[in-house]
Amino acid sequence: MVSQDQPSPGDAATRCGFVALIGAPNSGKSTLTNALVGAKVSIVTHKGQTTRGPVRGIAPIGASQVILVDTPGIFPPKRRLDRAMAQAAWERAGDADIVAVVIDAERGLDQALDPLLAHLPEVKRPVITILNKIDLVSKPVLLRLASELSAHGKFDRVFMISALTGDGVEDLKNYLAETVPAGPWLFPADQLTDQSLRHAAAEITREKLFLRLHEELPYTLTVETTDWNERIDGSVRIEQTIYVERESQRKIVLGAKGRTIKEIGSAARAEIGAMAGLPVHLFLFVKVRDRWTEDPERYREMGLDYPKG
Repeated sequence: MVSQDQPSPGDAATRCGFVALIGAPNSGKSTLTNALVGAKVSIVTHKGQTTRGPVRGIAPIGASQVILVDTPGIFPPKRRLDRAMAQAAWERAGDADIVAVVIDAERGLDQALDPLLAHLPEVKRPVITILNKIDLVSKPVLLRLASELSAHGKFDRVFMISALTGDGVEDLKNYLAETVPAGPWLFPADQLTDQSLRHAAAEITREKLFLRLHEELPYTLTVETTDWNERIDGSVRIEQTIYVERESQRKIVLGAKGRTIKEIGSAARAEIGAMAGLPVHLFLFVKVRDRWTEDPERYREMGLDYPKG
């Protein structure tokens, strides 16, 4: 249902458009996506390259529906999976109505941004830049960074925000709402993401793995929801498989006497249940799949194209 304080998605006065958030790893794109949507639609961890496939968050802002595309961090690719992630980020940028470059203000204009800034002239879309994490940087440093970005001449606007504290986010929301094209809404007013529950549940478990394992985590670990069975008692039984590439990695995920995987399962089950609004019975299996990053089917599961060569 559409609440009374929101316009009908088909009203002539409505606006709707796509905003691609691109940036180096750990610049805060996922945290910003969640802040703009007002709900958690993208997983957030301390690890770089947490986001793999593009995630869409849908933000109703007044008469506008802003569809935020949280993309994988852009960095010099070393592996096939890296190339697929970078390719997905640039493809979404090329398809968007507005491209927003998210920059970690604490890191500043470091070398991690070089491949991104070098490629920007090829993006034939309006481009803004968002200096994020301003709560961690002094005002003189922020002003210097804003001046340097303005000097690049590639950005229509420069915003200074903290996605974590919310400082400056309202101004950014208003700008996006006013700038996306006029047109009907593409999604129902109460829909916050286009992810399926199965995929979102797998991402939640992957987040808990990242948060629990820290530096021990195998980068190439992935999670798939293999079974989702809603039962007559109103609960849902979910089976997920965690794929790693080596037996030594499987042992890390399981932990001594299975304690690690139990802790991860407990944390994931609670959040999946809150997301689905149902009691959840979650069963996790850890399997070794050698060179899974060479399997095109795994890329499709993540919403990525399989790069050849």
